Amino acid sequence: MIELTYLGHSAFIATIGGKKVLFDPFITPNELAKDINTEDLHPDFILVTHGHSDHVADVESIAKRSGATLVSNFEVVSWFQDKGIENVHPMNHGGAKKFDFGKVKYVNAIHSSTLPDGSPGGNPGGFVVQSESRTFYFAGDTALTYDMKLIADEFEIDFALMPIGDNFTMGIEDAVRAADFVGTDKIIGMHYDTFPYVEIDKDHAKKTATTAGKELVLLNIGESITL
Repeated sequence: MIELTYLGHSAFIATIGGKKVLFDPFITPNELAKDINTEDLHPDFILVTHGHSDHVADVESIAKRSGATLVSNFEVVSWFQDKGIENVHPMNHGGAKKFDFGKVKYVNAIHSSTLPDGSPGGNPGGFVVQSESRTFYFAGDTALTYDMKLIADEFEIDFALMPIGDNFTMGIEDAVRAADFVGTDKIIGMHYDTFPYVEIDKDHAKKTATTAGKELVLLNIGESITL
């Protein structure tokens, strides 16, 4: 089983095979996550989908303190190496790598990617994580794309973490279609309510998912779920 804790926006920490894997840490600048203390986070790995500040804000501080291995695309990894992050593993689209907690494949996302200082962040992506107990899709920031069907061709996806805030990414209507494309009925919502642009009607989102035969899980910040 996988224990998943929501840290706000698109940030989660998952315990997988005894390892702690942190995704897209944007915590200290997020007023909604003010009760999350990053000093309490001790990840073994940090997986970053792209370079926008609302996904990388706490990478440097957490990585330096914890010694976690940073996994992202080549450009994001190189940028953090210049900041003194030593434990890194660069990837790019279509590539896969086995880590202590499971196999990770870096897959396509339709979005943009610029690092906080304006440096190019490479092409954005998502991750498929295949562990002994569960296989899941962490979509990152993306539009709906037919490439998602390739994920279902290769993997049996147990659940998917997907953006539902609309405006900058998919909204709930496209997210339920994306769930069909990747072959899962369980969506963990992310990238919503943090900023006015991505505020959503949660009741509408849940009803839309239910009508489409999907389960939409909206965790409170700090809440954990076992999957």
